Amino acid sequence: MIKVVSAELPPHSALLKRVGALDFLDCYRVESVLEPRQAADIITDFPLWARSLIYVRNAITSPFGLSKNGPIAEDKVGFFPVESDSDSELIAGFNDKHLDFRVSVMSHQGHVYLATWVHPNNMAGTLYLNAILPFHIVIARNALMRVGKHCSRVRHEHLSKEKRS
Repeated sequence: MIKVVSAELPPHSALLKRVGALDFLDCYRVESVLEPRQAADIITDFPLWARSLIYVRNAITSPFGLSKNGPIAEDKVGFFPVESDSDSELIAGFNDKHLDFRVSVMSHQGHVYLATWVHPNNMAGTLYLNAILPFHIVIARNALMRVGKHCSRVRHEHLSKEKRS
């Protein structure tokens, strides 16, 4: 059974350097041996229901000048520009008018961690964060569930091939 649990971000995460007293930070983890880039590609391949929520978000926020697809960048996962990418952690995100945010996808001791850091820049950022938070939690947990299922499926296929050999 695949379990996504709330977790502390490992202390060597580069994302932790950003966190201030009034910032938001959450983190979930799932058992997985995927590298951060592989996991990030799965995480940002949103299912239709999540893409629909993003579409609604964009329709509501575009009159306020908020970014729909993030800034132009050479390296992206989904619509998030990649800020750093190592063997153990990928950090992506950008600064917008209302808030700055980054996501960390970290591989550590047989788990993939997904953490989100948000720094509201003004009251609009705080209101926005509070409005989307329930959706964020569902999307983040679902993303890691898909990472876990991918690993489980790959492991099952590998074992099936070994049995046939």
